[in-house]
Amino acid sequence: MNNSIVLLGSTGSIGVNTLLIASKYTYKVEALVAGDNIELLNKQIEIYKPKFVGIRDEKKAYLVNHNDIYIGNNGIEEIIEKSQSKTVVNALVGYAGVLPTIKAIKMDKKIALANKESLVVAGEFIDTTNITPIDSEHFGLWYLLDKKPLKKLIITASGGAFRDWDIDKMKDAKFSDALKHPNWSMGNKITIDSATMTNKLFELLEAKWLFNSRNIDAIIEKKSIIHALVEFKDGSTTAHFAGVDMKLPIAYALNQKVEDEILAHIDLLKMGAIEFKEIEEERYPIWQIKDDILANPHLGVVVNASNEEAIKLFSQEKCKFFEMSDIILDCYQKFDKIKANNIEDIILIDKEVREYIRLDK
Repeated sequence: MNNSIVLLGSTGSIGVNTLLIASKYTYKVEALVAGDNIELLNKQIEIYKPKFVGIRDEKKAYLVNHNDIYIGNNGIEEIIEKSQSKTVVNALVGYAGVLPTIKAIKMDKKIALANKESLVVAGEFIDTTNITPIDSEHFGLWYLLDKKPLKKLIITASGGAFRDWDIDKMKDAKFSDALKHPNWSMGNKITIDSATMTNKLFELLEAKWLFNSRNIDAIIEKKSIIHALVEFKDGSTTAHFAGVDMKLPIAYALNQKVEDEILAHIDLLKMGAIEFKEIEEERYPIWQIKDDILANPHLGVVVNASNEEAIKLFSQEKCKFFEMSDIILDCYQKFDKIKANNIEDIILIDKEVREYIRLDK
């Protein structure tokens, strides 16, 4: 079934855009996996008529309008194993997406990957041969690269909800404040990660594994029109301009060759001035480990686990905004000697880091 997909994370923004692209190119949808938005999932089931459906919570299974429902992480892996589709789109959020990526690789599936945590947590154990990134930044890098000698890969950051706040005011920012992204509306976790710059740290790690380079950096571009730049050794730099829309990388991930218009072209006159800014450690404390984690990417599992736990605490008003970064940096120092030898070790380290934070708090 080369013209069909398994879609993990169907009710999120990437999942919804994937279904639009699947319809455009007449892909069948063999499986849909979603979290808590059962109402939207049921609408998707009615339209796309998947063979398999997966949800997170068994208690909500009775609400789903389908006869073949799979539950939780084990259910996702079972769907991947049973499916005939050659392509798995992994748009799951956070650590939940790691093992499905590994399962899809074992099943020799092509993976359209939006779950950056897969490579952040377990990049050294993942063969990226069959992975096509659908993050706009990594798609931008892929789009720009050619055979000329490279100097540096650069991705851009929006700066998040607090990029223009006074730093003193940021100290008392609430969870609801951090969700007010200036450029787009995404899920809670990625929006918080954008505000702390953890999301961009993860994208650097993802790029390290995808493009086999540590010579990667990020800068702020406020309009989110330039997604990536490539510096070449000859002194030239190229940039990838595109609208804030995930349909373009998704279209290439599913279809490889795209010859028709997916997005409206950028109107350069309406766009106006472009401004680049440095990512400052005072505003984004997590950035102080940027160079170290690129040199020690195996510590991505520590950063990811501590970040997810810190976000939970912030959402429950059990820690302040900057304390999220403090928690991550504390764990990064405490577990700096730890190193996984296999995926089983990754799972144990993830649990150990989370337990350390829970006991500490």
